[in-house]
Amino acid sequence: MNNKPDEITFITEEGEEVLFRVLEQTRLGGIDYLLVSTEVEDEALILKDISQATDEEAIYNIVDDDKELELVAGIFNELLDDIELD
Repeated sequence: MNNKPDEITFITEEGEEVLFRVLEQTRLGGIDYLLVSTEVEDEALILKDISQATDEEAIYNIVDDDKELELVAGIFNELLDDIELD
């Protein structure tokens, strides 16, 4: 069985397409978060869904608030104890 991770394409504000592999997702306080990685860089990012109910497509921002990042990263660490987020 070939388990290929989910892949999604994001369009940056500059119109550039970036392919992300979704490693995990979680919901915290009614907000959806994605743990993603890129093929080009060997790093993980946490994205926060900031879209409104009226938006046609999901809108995500990179989590950069230190407290929020620490909290959500801790949850992802528990979900995927073999992935290093540092």
